Amino acid sequence: MLQMLGPELIQVADAVAREKGIDRDEVLEAMEQAIQKAGRSKYGHEHDIRAEINRRTGEVHLARFREVVENAEAVENETTQLPLAAARRFKPDAQTGEFLVDELPPIDFGRIAAQTAKQVIVQKVRDAERLRQYREYKDRVGEIVNGLVKRHEFGNVIVDLGRAEAVLRKDEMLPREHYRRNDRVRAVIFDVREEARGPQIFLTRAQPTFLAKLFAQEVPEIYDGIIEIKAAARDPGSRSKIAVISRDSGIDPVGACVGMRGSRVQAVVAELQGEKIDIIPWSEDPATFVVNALAPAEVAKVVIDEDDHRIDVVVPDDQLSLAIGRRGQNVRLATQLTGWSIDIMTEAEESERRQEEMRLRSQSFIEALDVDEVIAHLLVAEGFSSVEEIAYVPAEELLSIEGFDDDLAEELRRRAQEALNREAERLATRRAELGIADDLADFEGLTPVMVVALGESGVTTLDDLADLSASELRYIVSPGAEVKSLDAIAELDEERLEKVLASSPLDADEANEMIMRARAHWFTDEEAAEDGTGEQASEDKAASAD
Repeated sequence: MLQMLGPELIQVADAVAREKGIDRDEVLEAMEQAIQKAGRSKYGHEHDIRAEINRRTGEVHLARFREVVENAEAVENETTQLPLAAARRFKPDAQTGEFLVDELPPIDFGRIAAQTAKQVIVQKVRDAERLRQYREYKDRVGEIVNGLVKRHEFGNVIVDLGRAEAVLRKDEMLPREHYRRNDRVRAVIFDVREEARGPQIFLTRAQPTFLAKLFAQEVPEIYDGIIEIKAAARDPGSRSKIAVISRDSGIDPVGACVGMRGSRVQAVVAELQGEKIDIIPWSEDPATFVVNALAPAEVAKVVIDEDDHRIDVVVPDDQLSLAIGRRGQNVRLATQLTGWSIDIMTEAEESERRQEEMRLRSQSFIEALDVDEVIAHLLVAEGFSSVEEIAYVPAEELLSIEGFDDDLAEELRRRAQEALNREAERLATRRAELGIADDLADFEGLTPVMVVALGESGVTTLDDLADLSASELRYIVSPGAEVKSLDAIAELDEERLEKVLASSPLDADEANEMIMRARAHWFTDEEAAEDGTGEQASEDKAASAD
């Protein structure tokens, strides 16, 4: 038993632990590893030398450990192992698997050994400090923190949070926002990552989360859960929108967020460098929510397309610029806030588009059913949009149209069915001309019209379909597709591509699912090939044995 450093060592460990905010045992473990490393440097790195510090007295024990193995054949390392027979010369009751402990004299730390020990301690303490920081901050994501600017690195601001440093990247700051050393910063933690160089704590002042947390600090009803912020959207430094709802019918959520004479919202605006904030009531009804989100613009009518998750908004002519906002800011924020794709048009544009749709539908009925304009317009006015609807709709619905009798209704249904049969024959003939494979023609989810559109674009087999991307498949089967070759599709500008994809009968998820099903036989073929290889190998082996 040797006393190397005594109580002074415990005092040093306590001081380091307090300064770095880590556990004393972690500091003492670092010291043990440092003494252990110095011991191996003196007695040989091949030896199993271990150090132990008494947590109460600071007494240091240094010893060599050797494992007892069954016999000489079991010895793999002569310096760390010895056979049972040899071990019993030192300890008569030695058993296989235990360790013989040989105490070593104290180490006289030379300059190099002392420097090495210091490096080990510093590194271990630093690792323990980093682990403490990560554990402390990983559960604080979404929390507002205050700190002081410490320095700038590559345009980013390093913020001292007291017990750790955090990074406020340039793209997470407000535009035209500048900080000098020792400036106070308020931001929200949005990410904590454990990296090789230590925990990285990232702050933001530009994300909607920061806006919501500021309101939670300024509005007690939000903090207490009486009012909830359902959604938030920001154009950092310029304008924001938040949607709020009250759990108490007696409390106005918008008024509570605004505060007496605007005191609450103005406190948030001041923190965000004058950013304008629109506070709107949230609604479960998407149409109402979108109308609220477009405030201060007035909305005349909305048309919801739930399949495409799109809402067409009609506004008076004098409200168009207000609804869109400068550089599209108002409609962009409303889109982010509601999660719906919003298409804004004037009443004149909506009327023109409705007339064009009616004209196209009427023309299709005139050509397919061989009827006059009056009957075609009546069908469109009653909501019929396709020949299929007329062919298979109950006769009673056609009879409900003013001026239609039994004979006319039945004749229209007969003509619609004949038109569908003619179209089916045309598509079948065209499919044969294009050489489209049966497995592609019968593929679940593809209509005959889609199959022919794929064939005209050079997609004639299941493998061709499997090679497509989701956007290529959606484009080819879209009614508005003009370009048919895949190379030409790749050259389309993004605006034109998105416009066509908006009319596609397939959404992105459906297209991806369809392509994955088309690829399924690849994996089946590979497994079959592997099984065949295995069977062939077995047959070859049996033949060679014979």
